Amino acid sequence: MFQKTIQELSIGILGGGQLGKMLIQSGMNYNLNISILDPDKNAPCKNLVGKFVVGSLTDFDTVYKFGKDKDLVTIEIENVNIEALKKLEKEGVEVYPQPHIIEMIQDKGLQKMFYQRNNIPSPDFFLTESKAQIAKYADFFPFFQKLRKGGYDGRGVVKLVSPHHLEKAFEEPSVLERLVDFDKELSVIVSRNKNGEVKCFPVVECEFNPQANLVEFLFCPANIKKQTEKEAIAIATKIIEKLEMVGLLAVELFLTKDGKVLVNEIAPRVHNSGHQTIESNITSQFEQQWRAILNLPLGDTALVKPGVMINLLGDFGHEGLARYEGLEDILKFSGVYVHLYGKLQTKPFRKMGHITVVDDDITKAKQKAKMIKNLIKVVA
Repeated sequence: MFQKTIQELSIGILGGGQLGKMLIQSGMNYNLNISILDPDKNAPCKNLVGKFVVGSLTDFDTVYKFGKDKDLVTIEIENVNIEALKKLEKEGVEVYPQPHIIEMIQDKGLQKMFYQRNNIPSPDFFLTESKAQIAKYADFFPFFQKLRKGGYDGRGVVKLVSPHHLEKAFEEPSVLERLVDFDKELSVIVSRNKNGEVKCFPVVECEFNPQANLVEFLFCPANIKKQTEKEAIAIATKIIEKLEMVGLLAVELFLTKDGKVLVNEIAPRVHNSGHQTIESNITSQFEQQWRAILNLPLGDTALVKPGVMINLLGDFGHEGLARYEGLEDILKFSGVYVHLYGKLQTKPFRKMGHITVVDDDITKAKQKAKMIKNLIKVVA
């Protein structure tokens, strides 16, 4: 695949946020030569690489110029210029995940059509171009309306209960997804290298903050039946194989109250729902990303210890220079690992870091995590 050793490769990452930071931390173990492109001059990665370039991830010329002297380009965010990546790929730069896959995943409508074509279970849906079209589906309410492009972390999503209350609806092209009566939200991280080797991490269970619609806790192993676990892993494997994707894919799932497993969304990169793998698994999701895109043997994904991941979110009512209250208190607990992302400014519900709690007993890990959540705060 590569004519050079992996240490000789010039590698570019589009995005310099917390995911890029943790990719760099893992890549350091292999002495990888990594450069970063990010629009924020104070991004978390700015001091971690030899070459940090400030520029737009969505501008063709900026992305093309950044990538043209690289051997390999990867991403830590999907919102990137696809045409520039396609041109780089044509000119011989290895781009993983492949640009056409990122392009499909950028559009939730194309995602849903991919599931439909490949008999991958997912909630029923309709595609609309404008708010006026939504009323046509009066017999099928309620829905979640999701913008086809640009939504993330709960943004670009609105709940529509009735066709008579569409004030909140988006005017832009959207997916109308039938509301699912689910019991749990699950996630599977799956990886595939160029040789076609595929490995899944154990299924995780997500608990959301109802105000921010962001994950607050992740539990691994998930409290689900063996059959449900098998189905979730089979679905994730099928998706990455059908895509023939090289890299890491996060597959977010609903477990319905009648026991069905349905795909919610996918993300073609390292993901918030895999952070606990740094301490809980033999191989972390970040190392696995490198192994996949460098076409190395994939690492063992087995659980070493049950783990809980806590998203450290900016406290409500606080905006400004970040301060971390309670850090010393939580470090008195055994099995607690703190990851601060290096973001200078906090605001309500901004992801400022995460904490992993490991224990031989998942129930004890959960109890400890709930206590820790109450002890630490990100304030201004």
